[in-house]
Amino acid sequence: MVPLFFLHLIATVVYAFRHPGAKWNWWQVVVAVALILFVGASRVMALAVQNRLIRLEETLRMQRLLPGDLRGRTDELRTRQFIALRFCSDEELPEMCRAVMNGELREPDEIKRRVKKWRPDFLRA
Repeated sequence: MVPLFFLHLIATVVYAFRHPGAKWNWWQVVVAVALILFVGASRVMALAVQNRLIRLEETLRMQRLLPGDLRGRTDELRTRQFIALRFCSDEELPEMCRAVMNGELREPDEIKRRVKKWRPDFLRA
């Protein structure tokens, strides 16, 4: 869908340059840019909601699975780390959280590479 909006913007700009006397050509360019910004903003908002939901789901999962010493430290995790930790199996989650909280693993790619038993996420849009 996004490529279609970019093609529309290009076609509108080309048309505006080829027909400079028409009044509404540049207004159509403005509308085409606004459509692209709207699509981009809506995608960013949808991803933000998904990230918040993943953070909530993983917090609830961690409250259930982590030992007491780690349970109170979940606020130390960044959203990107929560997102990476969602792929850990229930068995390896405490070990992975401990490694992340102790600074052994920082980046999501490091966390994902360390996962032994992968929990797929089929619902991410």
